[in-house]
Amino acid sequence: MHSDKPVQLILDDGTVFEGKSFGSEKASAGEVVFNTAMVGYTESLTDPSYLGQILVITFPLVGNYGVPADTDTNGISDFYESEKIQVSGLIVSDYSAEFSHWNAKKSLGEWLKEHDVPGIYGIDTRQLTKILREKGSMKGKIVFKGADEIDFYDPNIENQVALASCKEVITYNESGDKTVVLVDCGTKLNIIRNLVKRNVKLIRVPWNYDFNQLEWDGLFISNGPGNPDFCEETVKNIRKAMKGDKPICGICMGNQLLSKAGGATIYKLKYGHRSHNQPVKMVNSTKCFITSQNHGFAVANASLGNEWEPLFINLNDGTNEGIKHKTKPFFSAQFHPEAASGPTDTEFIFDLFIEKL
Repeated sequence: MHSDKPVQLILDDGTVFEGKSFGSEKASAGEVVFNTAMVGYTESLTDPSYLGQILVITFPLVGNYGVPADTDTNGISDFYESEKIQVSGLIVSDYSAEFSHWNAKKSLGEWLKEHDVPGIYGIDTRQLTKILREKGSMKGKIVFKGADEIDFYDPNIENQVALASCKEVITYNESGDKTVVLVDCGTKLNIIRNLVKRNVKLIRVPWNYDFNQLEWDGLFISNGPGNPDFCEETVKNIRKAMKGDKPICGICMGNQLLSKAGGATIYKLKYGHRSHNQPVKMVNSTKCFITSQNHGFAVANASLGNEWEPLFINLNDGTNEGIKHKTKPFFSAQFHPEAASGPTDTEFIFDLFIEKL
């Protein structure tokens, strides 16, 4: 059972929210962000793009379907997006320790404790979200009464990609028809699942690895956390690859890094896009898709060079959701076509990439 121990969420503007503990009784700090998805907390909490962040879930009831066992197939987790919980803390309105689902093996609170991650419930997440929408993503800290104070922490001043990326080269599906290099900037495992099930040999490399020394048919750049400006080594390697004509595809952080390699600039969004229901339009078409998103930075459309053009646009605020090269097989998506708990409307992105190999 959860302890119900009193705990506070303190924002860097001095706002204090009082709540009760249902996770690890550990103080923590990070960037406070909100997600509007109704389901998918297991996938969100293990998404490396949330590294260094305290996640607020706006849907009022969380925990009712529990957490599945950490089983794996060929070394890839069956249900999680990475090998651990990535968030620095979880904030919810109402937590259910009683759960019911066909593959649930433990409660959300038990899982948080296993990974030493604090969780708070009893918070007015509607009021908290209003503050974040007004002021933008803020620094925050989770503090237990009577415990030592901790400082605020901004994950965007450190290279979060280096922390989230794999540390060595890993190969999947050796017998695949084509060879794809996956630059791991903090990849979600469902990117790996989607590529492997399309029967490619997948070589997963660290964020700063010079993959140009390898033999490959296509390059895939993953999602990842934090500020893309820390990834200049990755950008330089992408620029080398762009001198050729082999297909290149990027997702989320991969969209930003491909754009930087093409000369575009990146800026930080006020509070980011984090939900399962963002409407995205394919440019120069009437096609619109419902997408899953998790990013705090965006590509400045006006900064794209003459050889590039936007591929997708967010219909809520007009921000960039992907780019494409006008003559070469280079393209990207800012949203998540691989979102395991989100809509599958855009999984065709993987097919488009495979067709170009």
